Amino acid sequence: MKHKRREVNLVVLSDIHLGTYGCHAKELNIYLKSIQPKYLILNGDIIDIWQFSKRYWPKSHMKVVKQVLNLASKGTKVYYLTGNHDEMLRKFEGLVMGNFHLLNKLELDLDGKKALFFHGDVFDVVIQYSKWLAKLGAISYDALIIINVLVNKVSQFFGKGKLSLSKKIKDNVKTAVKYIDNFEETAAQMAISKGFDYVVCGHIHQPQDKIVHHNKASIRYLNSGDWIENLTALEYHKKEWTIYNFKSDQHLTNYNHSDFDDENELTEMNNKELFEKMLYDFNT
Repeated sequence: MKHKRREVNLVVLSDIHLGTYGCHAKELNIYLKSIQPKYLILNGDIIDIWQFSKRYWPKSHMKVVKQVLNLASKGTKVYYLTGNHDEMLRKFEGLVMGNFHLLNKLELDLDGKKALFFHGDVFDVVIQYSKWLAKLGAISYDALIIINVLVNKVSQFFGKGKLSLSKKIKDNVKTAVKYIDNFEETAAQMAISKGFDYVVCGHIHQPQDKIVHHNKASIRYLNSGDWIENLTALEYHKKEWTIYNFKSDQHLTNYNHSDFDDENELTEMNNKELFEKMLYDFNT
């Protein structure tokens, strides 16, 4: 039985980190097949260029790229906003290919309210001044994810539940908690000073939706989380924001790719055909 795509006004995804072992590309593919958004905002760190290797680029990761292009071909406006792990793309800011737009930040009017979208690494002192340390941390994080997979296999063998080592560390280390709080406050204060009603970030892998107050003003701060641990997205529909969590979506976690209406999808394209399609869009 085929399932019709769910219509939604706007979807925000960030920190997918395609090209790394921790990326949950299969789950993301199922989610992308289930929705038909008017706008799709990819808010940074989509392709992890820092750790990109030809030795590790599974079909499921390529399918995510094809799914995004498929949505664009069906009328979805796709905005790719660069992050620190895909910062090499920043020099191509302003590139447009059909419905695909490459930007560093985005401002939108959502039902009369001003929304600012950007990745958020501009607030990260380590990223700005000690990039080698940040890259080392990224490699260590990916290694921790691999170790986590092995730990969970052993845990499941003995009938225990899954656990997230990196999430446990972040939740229990005071400096990590303080860093997240500072990030949220800084992003909110900057957006308030510029007169926005919403500020939407990624970068810290921490899904969030809350009101931040500063100097008698307030703003709604939102973060789309990630597809390494949380498997979350932000959805805006009928003037309402929600944090979507794939792990909590029982309708999707039990489905296969074939359960969704794939008619005319680009997922069957080989890489050559995909490249030719992108060139065609760029030239028309």
